[in-house]
Amino acid sequence: QVQLVESGGGLVQAGGSLRLSCAASGRTFSRYVMGWFRQAPGKEREFVAAISWSGSVTYYTDSVKGRFTISRDNAKNTVYLQMNSLKPEDTAVYYCAARDGTWSPRAYLYDYWGQGTQVTVSS
Repeated sequence: QVQLVESGGGLVQAGGSLRLSCAASGRTFSRYVMGWFRQAPGKEREFVAAISWSGSVTYYTDSVKGRFTISRDNAKNTVYLQMNSLKPEDTAVYYCAARDGTWSPRAYLYDYWGQGTQVTVSS
């Protein structure tokens, strides 16, 4: 079992930055691919970024490439999402998720989810 707790969301103006954190419980954090997803009101949950168990490989959806950076610290059981140059369309609830397998952009393949943290970008 893995429990995930996100933090770091908030209200920011367009062009600003936020760093999300996701703290995981359990001794096997390093075996999991970690992902960030987001869900805006009235929309489906969408893939944002993922990182391999070692942290050496990362994946991003096209709309955030060059603006967002995913990273992880296995010693601290934490994964991060640094978000720069934020846009109003980035407004959503952001979720971190863990998958015991290869990476995927498909939310239904992830095994564990956090409760989400709200990110609001004002124009």
